[in-house]
Amino acid sequence: MRLMLLAPLALCACASPSMQGLFAPQPTPPAATESAAPKPPEPVETLDETPAPPPRPEARTVEEFDTTSAEDRAEALAVNPEPAGERRLGFTVGSLGSPTDPGIWVKTPLVSKLTAGRVEVAATGKSANIELRPSGGDAGSGSQVSLAAMRLLGVGLTELPELVLYAP
Repeated sequence: MRLMLLAPLALCACASPSMQGLFAPQPTPPAATESAAPKPPEPVETLDETPAPPPRPEARTVEEFDTTSAEDRAEALAVNPEPAGERRLGFTVGSLGSPTDPGIWVKTPLVSKLTAGRVEVAATGKSANIELRPSGGDAGSGSQVSLAAMRLLGVGLTELPELVLYAP
């Protein structure tokens, strides 16, 4: 009996303006078009005369995102054991930079212009020749490290290693 008394009240509530359209079918989103395709990344200023190409849009694995050549990697690892004229810029905490930005680089607030340099993992001493790019960040804000550089240094992609940066 109570149910029969409450049923008209429930039906009246459905006619309320705030409830209108609640059970109506929702419009389907427009189909993806060619104009919705992701734009290729803007070219980045680099010291490399033959820069690595950007990864393909369908890249999903680390190997697909790391487009550096074997020659580029060998050159980066050919660190002079007694570098002359090098000065230590300082310590920084590194994190993975954009995997779509190819090359072997570190974006850091420790430089104000694009320059060649060297990075060393403080904990292991492993180092590589890299391109130092200005990040525009404040001192102490940390640095971004390219995927290729992280791999060369043997650092996990989710780690935040302490790095030492050097420049001529």
